[in-house]
Amino acid sequence: MKIGELASLTNTQVETIRYYEREGLLAEPARSEGNYRIYSKEHAERLSFVRHCRGLDMTLNEIRVLLRFKDAPSDNCLEVNELLDQHIVHVAERIQELRQLEKQLKALRQTCLGGQDAQHCGILHELTEIAKGPAPSQAREGHVHGAHSGSGTRSPVHRH
Repeated sequence: MKIGELASLTNTQVETIRYYEREGLLAEPARSEGNYRIYSKEHAERLSFVRHCRGLDMTLNEIRVLLRFKDAPSDNCLEVNELLDQHIVHVAERIQELRQLEKQLKALRQTCLGGQDAQHCGILHELTEIAKGPAPSQAREGHVHGAHSGSGTRSPVHRH
């Protein structure tokens, strides 16, 4: 199948498929006489696996490890268990961070209890005052879907 068919079959944008190829998550497909990429059923299955892992907020490096084990089915999967355990810890940390974010947003919301002109809006005033201070250090990339510290590439454009 051509890349458009693969994209449609897997509900994946064409550029995301090309990105995963460049990142080595998908094997380079064969080419037709007209130099079109020709994908197989195996490409579709692997792409679906990658997308499912991305949906679980796994990094590309984590997915590479999982794919390495999928490609070597007789290897011991202890590292897969350890990877998932680490990912569970990461998810728990993100939940805590999101709870803290929720508290901050609720406190911010309490600074403006009614509709009034924007120049007197407590929320806008607080955000402006906070923005005047030093920029906070970002331990993680992204807003909700943060990267594991030092454990892999994130592609904000290709979150599928």
